[in-house]
Amino acid sequence: MKLVLIDGNAILHRAYHALPPLTDKDGNPTQAIYGFITMLLKIVENLKPTHLIVCFDRPEPTFRKTMYVGYQAHRPKMDDELVSQIGRLQDVVRAMKIPIYEVAGFEADDIIGSLAFQATYLNIKYQKSNSKNTNKISNIFKEIIIVTGDRDILQLVNDTVYVYMPIQGLTNAKLYGEKEVEEKFGVKPPQVVDYKALAGDASDNYPGVRGIGPKTATELLQTFGTVEKLYKAIKSKDQKIKGSKEKIIQALSEYAEDAVMAKKLATIVTDAPVTIDVASAKMHELNTVEAQEALEALGFRSLVKRLNHENTR
Repeated sequence: MKLVLIDGNAILHRAYHALPPLTDKDGNPTQAIYGFITMLLKIVENLKPTHLIVCFDRPEPTFRKTMYVGYQAHRPKMDDELVSQIGRLQDVVRAMKIPIYEVAGFEADDIIGSLAFQATYLNIKYQKSNSKNTNKISNIFKEIIIVTGDRDILQLVNDTVYVYMPIQGLTNAKLYGEKEVEEKFGVKPPQVVDYKALAGDASDNYPGVRGIGPKTATELLQTFGTVEKLYKAIKSKDQKIKGSKEKIIQALSEYAEDAVMAKKLATIVTDAPVTIDVASAKMHELNTVEAQEALEALGFRSLVKRLNHENTR
């Protein structure tokens, strides 16, 4: 079986900026909703999930904002026209009987990370308990695919978890496994947090170690593996660290606290207060009466036709 977890905010934001303005009969903006549902149907068509969940951010400040007041502080306020579409989109998703998960104080990334962890744990637990009855293993998720445009989520990739990331427009996307992550970024998926601890993250507005750029961060991690092992080498004056430039060692020493904080900010939570409901996430026909009515009310007749077409294949 295959579980698909969609980062609702990331995909909605992408849809909003990818399409020209679109309104309903009352003049309310709807292009983000239209783009999201278009992408959702394409995701279902391409990935063919047996289970589907959509996760959203909440408007309340997250624990990261408490940890570091500058976290995402430079980001402009979300456009009112986009904000106004979030609730209406969620109504459409619920009308399709797709479960939505969101928790105050946590980002959608954290909810996705927690659900992916639980689904992975279910796999391991089930396979161990049924090791002598392997024909039943097919009833548990063989793949967990996260759909998002946020590269932070790549830290979750493993032999079961993949990331499906849009790269152009609304329908062109790439699937990242362990090999693809390492080829693209030069580090293994678990090292993504260490990479951000050293190089920082301009999009989330935290610095990491000043003076350490992407190339140096990658080289250090290829040598030492993690931030903790890197600092242990500095403390013990390991022979490996002696080959580094003096200014790099100085920067690492001076901004050690920033590196520790950056790693905490970059690390996706896998124990958020959510519990996966496998039964409710099971795929079914999305063209419910409620979904058709919701799309008709928005003026999306083409999407109503597409829903009907998808179910006649």
